[in-house]
Amino acid sequence: MNAKASNKPMPLGRGLSALFGDADASYQPRPVAAAPVPQAQDGNTVHMLPIEWIQPGAFQPRRHFDDLTIQELADSIKEKGILQPLTVRTLEEQKNSFEIIAGERRWRAAQLAGLHEVPALVRVFTDREAMEIGLIENVQRQDLSPIEEAEGYKRLVTEFNYEKEDLVKVVGKSFSHIGNLIRILTLPETVKKMVNDGALSMGHARAVITAKDPEALANEIVKKGLSVRQAEALAKKMLQGKITSASRKESRADPDILALEKSLEQTLGLKTKLQTKGSKGSLTFYYTDLDQLDELIKRFQD
Repeated sequence: MNAKASNKPMPLGRGLSALFGDADASYQPRPVAAAPVPQAQDGNTVHMLPIEWIQPGAFQPRRHFDDLTIQELADSIKEKGILQPLTVRTLEEQKNSFEIIAGERRWRAAQLAGLHEVPALVRVFTDREAMEIGLIENVQRQDLSPIEEAEGYKRLVTEFNYEKEDLVKVVGKSFSHIGNLIRILTLPETVKKMVNDGALSMGHARAVITAKDPEALANEIVKKGLSVRQAEALAKKMLQGKITSASRKESRADPDILALEKSLEQTLGLKTKLQTKGSKGSLTFYYTDLDQLDELIKRFQD
């Protein structure tokens, strides 16, 4: 299966319903000699597939899965089952093997829940469609971090010859949004990790891109809890040479403070920043979704 497309993609903008074939009878499951679904005649038939026959999709844009939310989904599956089937395609070169097109979180949670088989729709997709569907599904559900979303766009551009105009039609995002996201992939790995962890917002990342020393500015933003506007102003001053990187001039943080931050992070599962000045200071927790915020609030209320 060749992931590299040689031609420009056809006009897009069909949306998830068209890509999944909900209204298109032409989508037919591939005949699989030893698979449990060779008799299926339409892609809307739900099949119960052994969970070990299913594997993650090669074109899944999501790289990070939150353990807490997966466990919560597993608990829900134990009580109510899987309410929405996975969407998979057959792997012709492997016997009894299916690749996930949509539903990897459900598949992971089903394993935690101890299920032996899961409901799935078996459909036919090209590599390009598999990548497109995975990206659209996650973007629409806001499941991706800015870095994951940007990497998804970049793969469509570099591996499948998409133009940015095509991406605008596919995902329903503005040209500037897609362009800004792809730009943040040029940031240092340490800064991209801050974005993935939620310590830096997309607005912060755009400001950091313009800095002479992106890593130093990023550290300054996190350390001082700067707003996006403050970060933009600091980046401008650094470019104009009015200030140098304050992060490099300051002495190393107190090892006791670092140890306490690490201990809190391990206990809460959240990035933590402790700043002190004499007998005063501030304690900041960084969460990446509302579930983490709810869990943090519950801990303080107990």
